[in-house]
Amino acid sequence: MQGSITRLIQWFIVNGLRIGVVLILTYLLIRVLRSMSSRMVSRIAEKGKFTEEQRKRVDTLSRIVEQTLTVLALVLAGIIVLGQVGINVGPILAGAGVLGLAVGFGAQSLVKDVITGFFILLDNRMNVGDVVQIAGVSGLVESINLRMTVLRDLEGKVHYIPNGEISVVSNLTKEWARCVLDIGVAYKEDTDHVCEVLKRVGDELLEVPEFREVILEPLEILGVDAFGDSQVTIKAMFKTRPIKQWMVAREFRRRVKKAFDAEGIEIPFPHLTVYMGEGENRGRLVVEQSGPTAS
Repeated sequence: MQGSITRLIQWFIVNGLRIGVVLILTYLLIRVLRSMSSRMVSRIAEKGKFTEEQRKRVDTLSRIVEQTLTVLALVLAGIIVLGQVGINVGPILAGAGVLGLAVGFGAQSLVKDVITGFFILLDNRMNVGDVVQIAGVSGLVESINLRMTVLRDLEGKVHYIPNGEISVVSNLTKEWARCVLDIGVAYKEDTDHVCEVLKRVGDELLEVPEFREVILEPLEILGVDAFGDSQVTIKAMFKTRPIKQWMVAREFRRRVKKAFDAEGIEIPFPHLTVYMGEGENRGRLVVEQSGPTAS
């Protein structure tokens, strides 16, 4: 009994110490990788010569590299720990290869997800921070890895989309954006005058410091775009920085409403007329009693 305790103590002194060192070094390595990744992104963000698109690209790739190296470090640490415990890792690795081959045939969707995710990153179709439409949903890209993409929509709902289901990526914030505006006015209005008012409102919006920084080109009026059932549609558009097109469109519509009210320009809208009153009087029912009455 005493000999077994002695051997156990010796094992802990030699192998246990090595296992502890391996675990500590693995933990430190993971912390260093995360620190290097965040510092690299911070330094690039501080340098003005990098565009917003390049910063998002670096942020996305740094997260992928960090996750991949973290997994590799954990796998390597696990192999070393198994060796110190006395388990022969050779047969385990060989069996894992055969098992991986068998799983590969049964998990073709997972393989498809990984391959598709690799090409999505390689082709730079989207990055963390982009607003995209994929697999029937749209939202802000919060995370991308080789297996899935995570979106958060305007309502705050999070969508987890396997990369294998992504066939078409519609990136709404790639390098620059454009807000397209359809302005409807009544048929009686002078469309040339309406276009002049829209142009004036667009120029006034450019004078606001908050919007001057995000609008890349002045308002472009394309002209009369369609004749509707009750309105003439005039199409106009702004070129803006990514993700700012919706903010610009909302403010422009607010100013257009006020300008149209001041100019007396009618914006058609469906309305309902309600008449309050009574129906036609068709007489009154009178019941008369005849014959002797019962006492």
